[in-house]
Amino acid sequence: MSITSEKDLDGLRRIGRIVARCLQLMHSKLEPGITTAELDALGGAFLASQGARSAPRLTYDFPGDTCISVNEEAAHGIPGVRVIRAGDLVNIDVSAELDGYFADTGGSAIVPPESKLHRQLCDVTRQALENALLEARAGAKLNRIGLAIETEARRHGLTVIENLGSHGVGRALHEEPGFIAGYYDKKDRRVLRENQVITIEPFVSSGAREVSENGDGWTLVTSPGVFTAQYEHTIVITKGKPLIMTLPA
Repeated sequence: MSITSEKDLDGLRRIGRIVARCLQLMHSKLEPGITTAELDALGGAFLASQGARSAPRLTYDFPGDTCISVNEEAAHGIPGVRVIRAGDLVNIDVSAELDGYFADTGGSAIVPPESKLHRQLCDVTRQALENALLEARAGAKLNRIGLAIETEARRHGLTVIENLGSHGVGRALHEEPGFIAGYYDKKDRRVLRENQVITIEPFVSSGAREVSENGDGWTLVTSPGVFTAQYEHTIVITKGKPLIMTLPA
C-alpha cells in the first residue's frame, strides 16, 4: 500500500507497535523447557488483548498465531510440542491485523549459553537490516536493499537465503511490491516510491543459499548444522530515512 492520509499512518503505527511489543514479550519468555506452542499462546493472547488478529492465521489459515523457527528451521515454523533448549537459536515472526492495517516484524534470539556462530549470525543480520534501511528511500532502486544485505553477509563469510525475501505490506500481509530479494538482483529495475509500505527482512545464513519445505506444509529448513538469523521491520518510504512502524514505543 501507499500512505494517503494521516489515518493510514496512525493505523500502521498502532498495529506496528502491537506486533513489536508482542515480539518483545515472546523474546522475554524464551527459556529452556518452554514449548513453542506455549510461547505462541503467549503471543496469541497478547495480540487478542490488543484487539489484533494473527495475520498468518487470518490470511493463510496458518496453524499458529506466530511463526517460531528453531535452529535449522529458517522460517514459518509451526508452534507445537518442540521444547526450547539451552543454546537454541530461535526466530519469532509476528504479523497481525488491526482495523484493516497489517504490520510484520520478526527477530532471532539465542537461548543462553550462546555459541560464537549464533552471536555472529545475529549481529551481522541486525547490521544488514540497518544498512538496508539506509538504502530505502524514494527514488532509489529496490535492488539496493538486497545489495546492502548481501554485501554485509559476504563481508563476514556468510550467505543470504535467496528464496526468502522482503515484500509489500499494509492492507494485506503480502502485497505489491512482490518479492524483494535479499541479494543484489541486477535485473530488478523497480524504484521505491514515497509513502510506499514495505518490509525489510534479511535472512543471513552460516552457509545455505536456499531453504526447502520440511514436509509439514509450512516449515522452511536448511541442512543440519546450518543456521539462519532474521530481523524484520515494516517501514514507510520517504525522501529521507524511512519511518519504522514496528517499534515497541
